[in-house]
Amino acid sequence: MARHTIYEVAAAAGVSIATVSRVLSKPDVVSPATRERVMSAVEALNYVPTGAARSLAARTNEAFGLVLYELRGPYYAELLSGFEAAAAAREASVVVTLTKNRTHVDQAVRRLAGRVDALAVQAGADVAPVTLEALRRKIPVVMIAGGDDADSFSTENLVSARDLTGHLIDVHGRSSLLFVGNPALAPDIEGRHRGFVEAHLERGLTPRPPVPCQAIESEGAGIAHAMLAGELGADALVCANDELALAIMKGLHGGPIEVPGEVSVTGWDDMMAARYIAPGLTTVRQPVRELGRLVADRIGQLLAGHASSEPARRLPTTVVLRQSCGCP
Repeated sequence: MARHTIYEVAAAAGVSIATVSRVLSKPDVVSPATRERVMSAVEALNYVPTGAARSLAARTNEAFGLVLYELRGPYYAELLSGFEAAAAAREASVVVTLTKNRTHVDQAVRRLAGRVDALAVQAGADVAPVTLEALRRKIPVVMIAGGDDADSFSTENLVSARDLTGHLIDVHGRSSLLFVGNPALAPDIEGRHRGFVEAHLERGLTPRPPVPCQAIESEGAGIAHAMLAGELGADALVCANDELALAIMKGLHGGPIEVPGEVSVTGWDDMMAARYIAPGLTTVRQPVRELGRLVADRIGQLLAGHASSEPARRLPTTVVLRQSCGCP
């Protein structure tokens, strides 16, 4: 397939190539109407800046791009650590783009594609499918925590969430469980919620709707406050990650709602604090550093011309039982 040029984009949008360049590099300095015309032409032509098209053949950049929603929290630290170590082993640097709070996510990702040899993109980073499809025609793109082909890697979510929820129901007799987290925010959280739902349905129970929130400390503190105020009731909280769970436990500590006496609390990630808090946090351990390493290794294989017909790789996770669910 012929590669379209910046001149064709400019002609299609009725602007100069300088304007196209400004839209791609500094979109905020261009009027919304002009920006929309240029980006429509970019998407219609599947245009990617020239550097990205050169990189696959010439490897002139010697860099892997990593597109993440944010870098806050231990999950991202572990993911980046594994990814960077594997890239360094191949003598490649890592260029990171974060999409949280960005107004023009797809433009930023297209610019990044012009500076690197390949991209790893987190499924929850809000990159449009049409942009990903266009980029795949130019450089290797590997998906993290989403996708269903050979160039997609994730950790297992549904089975462990189903087992953990079943444990709360069968072993600890919990009957009013809540899933804390927003399934619409990311495929991995959606998978955990599906496991929560399946555990209920398998037992002939009707799951309660989730408590939609971001998986961050301040949201967990707010949920603890709502429980103490009598605005939210449950005898078990299955949280989307450890950060939420630990914040809830801290907020409830010393109050009338005891963990695990009145309410079981579980998390996801098995961050270091989960092992040392009292009571210890029941959670799910996932190999995030290994996930990052495998993604970078796959990029290296693709750049070397090694295609794969294998299905998406899903790494196993492990339920870790501690005292916060009621276990001794």
